[in-house]
Amino acid sequence: MSADDTPPRDARLRIATFNLENLDETAGTRAFLAQRLEVLRPQIVALDADILCLQEVSAHGKGHHHRAMEALDHLLAGTPYAAYARFGSTGPGGHGPADVHNLVTLSRWAFARTRDIRHALVPPLTYAAITATQQPAAIDGHFDRPLLYTVVPLPGGRVLHVVNLHLRSPLAAVIPGQKQSGLTWRSVTGWAEGYFVAALKRNAQALEARLLVDQIFDAEPEALIAVCGDFNAETREVPVRTIMGAADDTGNPVLAARSLIALEQEIPRERRFSVRHAGATVLLDHVLVSQGLAAWNPRLAIDNTALADEIFDATAEQPPLGSFHAPLVAEFSPPTR
Repeated sequence: MSADDTPPRDARLRIATFNLENLDETAGTRAFLAQRLEVLRPQIVALDADILCLQEVSAHGKGHHHRAMEALDHLLAGTPYAAYARFGSTGPGGHGPADVHNLVTLSRWAFARTRDIRHALVPPLTYAAITATQQPAAIDGHFDRPLLYTVVPLPGGRVLHVVNLHLRSPLAAVIPGQKQSGLTWRSVTGWAEGYFVAALKRNAQALEARLLVDQIFDAEPEALIAVCGDFNAETREVPVRTIMGAADDTGNPVLAARSLIALEQEIPRERRFSVRHAGATVLLDHVLVSQGLAAWNPRLAIDNTALADEIFDATAEQPPLGSFHAPLVAEFSPPTR
C-alpha cells in the first residue's frame, strides 16, 4: 500500500508500526549508519503514516549525561515526520530515555495526553530462581520497557488511543550462576528456567497492556484503540491473546465489545509474516484494534518482500542495512458526516 494509491488525506487514517532493529548513532561507524538510513528512510516515507509507532530507538549521552535520539533525528530529517508531534519512552529511572530499545510514537496531530506505563498496573514480578547456583537467587522482576500510551484528537472530533509496545524477547533471562558466557548455558535446566522467566515477564507486560485497554473502555465504552508494536509472539500465543481478550477465550458474548481484533487475519497466510527466523516466517509484529476502529474498513499491509533472515543473515560479513522486522501499516476510512 503506497502513498500513490491512497485516498485524500482527510478521507483516511494510516497507523503504522516498525521495529527499527537497534537504530543507533554509536554502533559501528557513522558511514554504516548513513547506509542504514538510506535504506530505512524510504521505508518509513512509503508508509505515509499519520501515526507511526517505532521500537528499538537508541539514545546516548551528551553533555551532563543528557541522552538524545540522534540517529532518529537523522532518520526523520527531510521527511514529513520531522514536523510530527513526538513522544518517547523513558528508561527505568524515569528521567529521559534509556540507552537502547526506546519506543517513540509520532503523530500528525498534537497529542492530547501522553504517558509511559511501567508497573503502574502490574507490580514487578517476585521470583526466586530454582536452579541458581549463586546468591542472590532473586530475579529482577522489572519490565525492560514501558508501554507508550498516547491520546490523539482526530479530525471530526473523535479521539484515538494508541498503545505502542515492545514485549520482552523470548531470549532466556539470566539465572545466577547458570551462564558460561553471553549465549552459553551451564545446564539445560538453567536455560529452561531462564526461558520460563522470560515468558513470565512477557506475559505480565501483556497483562498490563490489557488492563490499560480495559481502563480506556471503562471511561469510553466505544473507544477507538490501536495497540501496535513488536509483541515477540504470534497471534495465537499467550501475550497476543491476553491483549485481544477475544470472546472465544472469555466465553462471554457480553464482553465481545471489549475484545480487540488482529488486523493481520485478512492477509493471505503465505504473506502473513513480519520476521524471517532460521528459514521460517513468523508474525511477531501486530496491529490490534477495538471494535469501533475495526468498523472503519481497515486494510493492513506488511512490507516483507525483501526481508532478511534474522539468524542466517545476521552472521554475514556485511549485515543487512535495514531491519529484520517488516513494517506494518493499517489504513482506515473514517465515517463521513
